[in-house]
Amino acid sequence: MSYKIFDYDPSLLPYESEIELRMDNYYKKKKELVGDSGRLVDFANGHHYFGFHKTENGWFYREWAPAADEVYLFGDFNGWNRYSHRLTRLEGGVFEIFIEGRETLFDDCRVKAIIRNGDRWFERIPSYAKRVLQDKHDYTWCAAVVDEPEYIWEKNNFKPQKNLFIYETHIGMAQEYEGVGSYREFADNILPRIKASGYNTVQIMAIMEHPYYGSFGYQVSNFFAASSRFGKCNDLKYLIDTAHKMGIAVLLDVVHSHAVSNTSEGIAEFDGTVTQYFHEGARGDHPAWGTKLFNYDKNEVIHFLLSNLKFWMEEYRFDGFRFDGVTSMLYHDHGLGTAFTDYSKYFSMNTDTEAVTYLQLATELIYEVNPNAITIAEDMSAMPGMCLPIEDGGIGFDYRLAMGLPDMWIRLTKDVRDEDWSMWHIWCELTGRRPHEKYIGYAESHDQALVGDKTLIFRLCDAAMYTDMGKWCQNHIIDRGMSLHKMIRLITMTLGGEGYLNFMGNEFGHPEWIDFPREGNGWSHFYCRRQWHLADDENLKYSELLRFDNEMLKLAKEYKVFDGEPHWLQIDDDNKIMMFERNNLIYVFNFNPTQSFVGYNLKMRRKGNYKVVFSTDRREFGGWERISETHVYSTNDFKEFPIYLPARSALCLKRTLKK
Repeated sequence: MSYKIFDYDPSLLPYESEIELRMDNYYKKKKELVGDSGRLVDFANGHHYFGFHKTENGWFYREWAPAADEVYLFGDFNGWNRYSHRLTRLEGGVFEIFIEGRETLFDDCRVKAIIRNGDRWFERIPSYAKRVLQDKHDYTWCAAVVDEPEYIWEKNNFKPQKNLFIYETHIGMAQEYEGVGSYREFADNILPRIKASGYNTVQIMAIMEHPYYGSFGYQVSNFFAASSRFGKCNDLKYLIDTAHKMGIAVLLDVVHSHAVSNTSEGIAEFDGTVTQYFHEGARGDHPAWGTKLFNYDKNEVIHFLLSNLKFWMEEYRFDGFRFDGVTSMLYHDHGLGTAFTDYSKYFSMNTDTEAVTYLQLATELIYEVNPNAITIAEDMSAMPGMCLPIEDGGIGFDYRLAMGLPDMWIRLTKDVRDEDWSMWHIWCELTGRRPHEKYIGYAESHDQALVGDKTLIFRLCDAAMYTDMGKWCQNHIIDRGMSLHKMIRLITMTLGGEGYLNFMGNEFGHPEWIDFPREGNGWSHFYCRRQWHLADDENLKYSELLRFDNEMLKLAKEYKVFDGEPHWLQIDDDNKIMMFERNNLIYVFNFNPTQSFVGYNLKMRRKGNYKVVFSTDRREFGGWERISETHVYSTNDFKEFPIYLPARSALCLKRTLKK
């Protein structure tokens, strides 16, 4: 059978057998799970069976613990009597108990499971717990029963917008005060800001429960529990409902690449064995993260993970997922020791074909649940077919993150003088994408905002940000930093992908890093917040950067920048000028740090009249208003016209019919 992936990229033909193996593995595993005609959406229902479920007469509690000899439930409901409520063993390693009385268990009733494996006894948090709490006195964690009133959704049948402008965020640090923000505070205080800025999608980190706050949520302990640090389950539903009413889609930053190794907080060794969910030996341990690695070939593990995806979409109405750590999943060395310089690196003994199959099953399930869902893969390796449909030989994601772009901007701003920047290098990095696959472009990642690293604006301006961001101040360091900050964001959005992402606060050049509460900083929240007042203060230049970001998104939406392919027009490496066209807009960038060009000749693809419709040099953006947006430029017989290009500025031209 021939797949379209080979039509899109003939360079893959030498690896046809590997793509065939990819597809054979997928079809074989799917048949194993659901038969010849079954659907994954009917298979992924673990959350409807396991965990706690209220009935007319009481509560069912079920666990899958195949290696356990006995399972008990204890907690607030029975005075923490460890052995009064013993579960009955059913087939397939499933344990069950029915607790009579609808009021026996109650909302936020704290519970734990006790597992006996041979002569060993363990206290465990139920694996399908929807809420997990930390004790304020001894800092231990336990599950909490959820019995809130049914949430009444106000917005139904929501559909995400086609072109994605993603605002990546963290609920706890989104408020200005020194503390942990809540779901409801985010909905009421931050979502209106996101809406006003023009972003139409929110990507939320750290939702799945995690014991270590400073992990950014990437070491998950409880896969079905929305983090209790930020509020209750209905509070998260209120946030998503509020976003939908504003026309904003909400993505979950889902972590299926690994799990926290903690046994008392998570699912590691739940039934007393390492192999219940994870590989044994070295294959089950991530060497860099110290976490546990799932066995993606085990049907019960696939059931658990697919049910998890369906749960978040059903219970909370998330509109899709950004899959974290996909590169780590795809390769046995987790991408840590491989330079992906040629196609052989993708199809070798290093490739974890079981993980590839799981990702195909995951994307298929997601679209069965919601055909309008959004899926994004965090894959730095650029695995071929990641964002092609499964039937074309792909893995099924909508988008992959353009992870090389932030790295490029770090290298340039950190290690290369402005006058030595190569326009050809920037062009190639920004446009080097796999054919027929969509990318999310972004200029900087959330990792750069952490203490020990630097955001783009901090790398460009450094200490001057503390003293000279007032509009009354004149400082060439700030001038340079703001000019490049605007240019980098504009060129990344217009060239770097078919969608755009920004991390919370970077749009206005948030001046300080993120430092989570820890022993080394006295458990302070001072740097674990966002200083929105800086962007709101019209006396500060942060407001100009925010205004630029808002208008940049308006431009992209009005002219549907992502709908067209970029076309190279001119690259002048000597003078540091780049010009290209995308979806009927002409973009001209002068990265020259000192040289403004009078009468610089621009060569168009079509004759006509052209007018500037956007400029980074507008005074409202902190510029000097050196670029006319009223003058009409007319091409000569050679499709050329002269124009003034100020140093460190960018402009957008639109072809007009009349002067």
